[in-house]
Amino acid sequence: MRSRVLLSVSALVAALVTGLPGGPAEAAPATFTHPGVLVSRPQLDFVRAKVQANEQPWKAAYDQMNASRYASLTRTPSPRAIVECGSYSNPNNGCTDEREDALAAYTLALRWYISRDSRYAEKAISIMDAWSATIKDHTNSNAPLQSGWAGSTWPRAAEIIRHTYSSWPNAGRFATMLREVYLPEVAGGSSSNGNWELTMTEAALGIAVFLEDRAAYDRAVAKFRARVPAFLYITADGALPVAPPVGGVDTRDEIIRFWHEQTTFVDGLSQETCRDFTHTGYGLASISHIAETARIQGQDLYPEVAERLRHGLGFHAKYQLGAAVPSWLCRGDLTLGLGPVTEVGFNALHNRMGIPMTNTQTLTERQRPAGTNNLFVAWETLTHANNPH
Repeated sequence: MRSRVLLSVSALVAALVTGLPGGPAEAAPATFTHPGVLVSRPQLDFVRAKVQANEQPWKAAYDQMNASRYASLTRTPSPRAIVECGSYSNPNNGCTDEREDALAAYTLALRWYISRDSRYAEKAISIMDAWSATIKDHTNSNAPLQSGWAGSTWPRAAEIIRHTYSSWPNAGRFATMLREVYLPEVAGGSSSNGNWELTMTEAALGIAVFLEDRAAYDRAVAKFRARVPAFLYITADGALPVAPPVGGVDTRDEIIRFWHEQTTFVDGLSQETCRDFTHTGYGLASISHIAETARIQGQDLYPEVAERLRHGLGFHAKYQLGAAVPSWLCRGDLTLGLGPVTEVGFNALHNRMGIPMTNTQTLTERQRPAGTNNLFVAWETLTHANNPH
């Protein structure tokens, strides 16, 4: 019992030091900004001007996006009433179809805004309408994560179309789908690995913006503030990482098991580093996406997470770039594959806040133009590279 109390006190002190979970519960703006999920109108206008001027890296990123299967006007959506996703999407009954149709809607919405060719807006609408007329539920063990992946992407597309295109008759039905099918699945959070809850929280926040639901927005920000310190370690946390907000993981042995048997903790280490970099990248992406959406809505969460996020990105970028793995780190064996997840956080922390990020900058520039992970990350060189807005 004593160890649990000590750990709880340590976690509280770390929270106060970093200014995360102890913050005010109320976070939602009095007036929501639209489009305002991951990308804003000033950001989109910046990108459009760069593409029209044939400037790099935006033009190459735009061409890459347009050449993808997600930008096609001949795409046929594949909606299902019940999307069933087991562990690692096995069984996969509509899981890939749903995620990729959501990515297609977002891709087409971006293409519409930059090109002003209404065919792309109409195609995005047709995909969103097909799903909102059909889907009723997600089932099996991966239902929360699947809902998080698709639920993170749908509002990005919907925000652009609803607030920049002339007509979307079934926008209300799409809003009902987000409220009744997706939000209940993601709003409660998760006791699984941190990338689950972060992706689910990203979805909850984006949905809240589209619905202008202040209570849902506040709940999402509160979950973000509680989960980030339990996903990315910094030395201010003490000898052990902060315990996750749910799941009963709070003794030393439980925390070490939760951190995949890692026993040495350094700035930037993630709860999933020793699992693999791919899942770690999902969490890093969602942290950046949530902070970016909140910033657009007038609440800058970046200062609260800057120390963790800069170290998290830099630590993993270092090894993704080929640094030798020390024996104390994951028994000397890392599974790489961070993915195209650094642009948003790098732009916010380095370009806007002026934080040096040498490893992250090298990796980000080397990976340009960043494409998609075919789950919920897409085209972030296009949308966020050196974007000042």
